[in-house]
Amino acid sequence: MLKRQENQTGWKSAKELSEALPFIQRYSGQTIVIKFGGHAMGNKDLTMQFARDVVLLKQFGLCPVIVHGGGPQIGSMLKKLNIKTEFVDGLRVSDIETVGVAEMVLSGAINKSIVQAINDAGGRAVGLSGRDANLITATQKDSSLGFTGTPVSTDISVLNVLTSAEPGFIPVISPISSGNDGSSYNVNADTAAGVLAGALKASRLMLLTDVEGVMDNEKQLLTDLTINDAKNLIEKGVAKGGMIPKLETAINSIASGVKAVVILDGRKPHGLLVELFTDQGAGTLIK
Repeated sequence: MLKRQENQTGWKSAKELSEALPFIQRYSGQTIVIKFGGHAMGNKDLTMQFARDVVLLKQFGLCPVIVHGGGPQIGSMLKKLNIKTEFVDGLRVSDIETVGVAEMVLSGAINKSIVQAINDAGGRAVGLSGRDANLITATQKDSSLGFTGTPVSTDISVLNVLTSAEPGFIPVISPISSGNDGSSYNVNADTAAGVLAGALKASRLMLLTDVEGVMDNEKQLLTDLTINDAKNLIEKGVAKGGMIPKLETAINSIASGVKAVVILDGRKPHGLLVELFTDQGAGTLIK
């Protein structure tokens, strides 16, 4: 496990921008799938900063595809409606009431707010869910989890149409997906981002969350991991809660053809740009 020097800021000068040029050229024309989640989504300033960074990626010739979560917002709405909820290994147990609330929150208010933020920043965003154009078909993950789903297939044709159009759209995707029986399934947003990144053969999958990255037993940031390192962290119980599906997503998406996965703090200023366009990087790189 190697260590990379951490950079705390974005660009501050034309010199830094010129130094980023080789990285921009490296990623030009490549697909970057970004999972936007955590409490940054509830902060208007952080959401706008994220939107501006995504638009900049598009202007630099990259192809960003956004998949978003909304766990805190779902939890808040469930509390208002007096609906109890619980988690198993970082996944929300979704009965029929819970999945209905999740779809309302994720595919409704959250999805459209992110679309609007990107459009306000000068981009051309289009909101979708896993249910649209059979983008993600899911099945029940486990009977104990109710309508919590696991993807069984993807159809990325709608994404290919949107991203190849001129001047190009930025898809913003809610992870709510359909089953073959027509039911709605609440798919973990990290998992949904991973399967879409694999189907798109993305150069990078970026998982934005509420922590710096993957931590060791001493709560120190692990900046570089191999697939075996990630598996060991799960098996030894070092990774807990919501970090488990993130690491499982990283392992599975790389096996599906994604070149590398980064788990990073979505609250950190310009973390996407620092990770993609500098030597220092941000968060935990898994490859």
